[in-house]
Amino acid sequence: MLKFAFPLMLGNMLQQCYNIADTLIVGRVLGANALAAVGSSYSLMVFITSVFIGLCMGSGAVFSMQYGSGDISELKKSIFSSAMVIGGVTVVLNILSLVLLEPIINLLNTPHELTVMVYDYLFIILLGMIPVSIANFYSFLLRSIGDSFTPLLFLILSVVMNIFLDIAFIVWIDWGIKGAAIATVASQAMAAAGMYVYTHTRLPELNVNLRYIKDFVLNSGSHKRQSVKESVKRITEYSLLTCMQQSVMNFGILMVQGLVNSFGSAVMAAFAVAVKIDSFAYMPAQDFGNAFSTFIAQNYGAGKKERIMGGIKSAVIVTTIFCLLVSVLVYIFAPQLMAIFVKNSNPEIVGIGAEYLRIEGSFYAGIGWLFLLYGFYRAVTLPKLSLVLTVLSLGTRVILAYLLASIPSIGYHGIWWSVPIGWAIADIVGTGYFYKRFIKGNYFIKGNYFAGKEKTR
Repeated sequence: MLKFAFPLMLGNMLQQCYNIADTLIVGRVLGANALAAVGSSYSLMVFITSVFIGLCMGSGAVFSMQYGSGDISELKKSIFSSAMVIGGVTVVLNILSLVLLEPIINLLNTPHELTVMVYDYLFIILLGMIPVSIANFYSFLLRSIGDSFTPLLFLILSVVMNIFLDIAFIVWIDWGIKGAAIATVASQAMAAAGMYVYTHTRLPELNVNLRYIKDFVLNSGSHKRQSVKESVKRITEYSLLTCMQQSVMNFGILMVQGLVNSFGSAVMAAFAVAVKIDSFAYMPAQDFGNAFSTFIAQNYGAGKKERIMGGIKSAVIVTTIFCLLVSVLVYIFAPQLMAIFVKNSNPEIVGIGAEYLRIEGSFYAGIGWLFLLYGFYRAVTLPKLSLVLTVLSLGTRVILAYLLASIPSIGYHGIWWSVPIGWAIADIVGTGYFYKRFIKGNYFIKGNYFAGKEKTR
């Protein structure tokens, strides 16, 4: 599991480098206002992309189960179904977000002096959403069949390209904040094109090309057409729940961003930097949770209860040790980490951001355990529970953030404390349900899926 997870961790850490490169260069070259604009844009950008990332994640779990059971025919139908669903949703979402961009920016309480920069940055980023969707689709497809190295390779290439283009467009050509957005879109488009070509040339057994669509879907009999419809329905139902989970999570973050914006540009800039550092710090735990989910899904599809239980124990130990180590490092070096991104090491921005990092960073084990719970329930065909845990975590965070921030003596400090409290509540509920249904209730013995697997052997 660690062997598979490591490229996944490294790859998604590199994915964060897109935003970190923008933040570092924009903050150092263009100043605090541009930094605040990019940070404010980040929350909206992540919310919009979370929709099709959630769809890809849900589809990936289905791919893993079918690949684990050795049913390549069903896997290929699911790939076709997923491509149709995700492609259609991405196009519609892309058009809506571009049309409604200006009123959305106003709803986020964006300060007037930052509105133009936020609009310019986001408009270009949103024009590149289709390549981002393609890149994520092929990343999750390759990972679902056990190949986490290829997506890593293309991410490395795209991150290097992004950093080079950031420097070229912002420092040398002086395109300002637009240059940062163009660099990100161009780099992600290259990764999408690379993974598409690789998959279609090196894995022909998974190709869903025009000939496949014509021969199998359009010219097939009623039985096969019904099979395709069922595949589309299964992918839609499963992916929709994962999509809702990702969207709810990032919508909560978007609401918090609107609250942060109300405290002015200094808090906005500090939050923009601290969130990037925070995300980068616990990203390996999130990626390990996704790798853990793939491991569980494949073994669930193969009916291997013992490997699942052993994997759970190993995953909890690894996640706990890693999160505790990162918590110590972030707590100690929080001011130094903030100073890397802030022009002239502005003491107010550095101080606000360091406080955020020390509060969040002290409780990384909570989010690490939550990622394992999300991945587990998604893998054993209980994505609804992942959604429930997300609503608990983010709902608590948003409600507490607004309540505490409204108290003058607490202010924006309450926003920081609301996060670990939300993690803790979701962890308690998710772990309690696991014990009741999977330990005490012997789910793996009584469950219909495993019972069916045993009968067919």
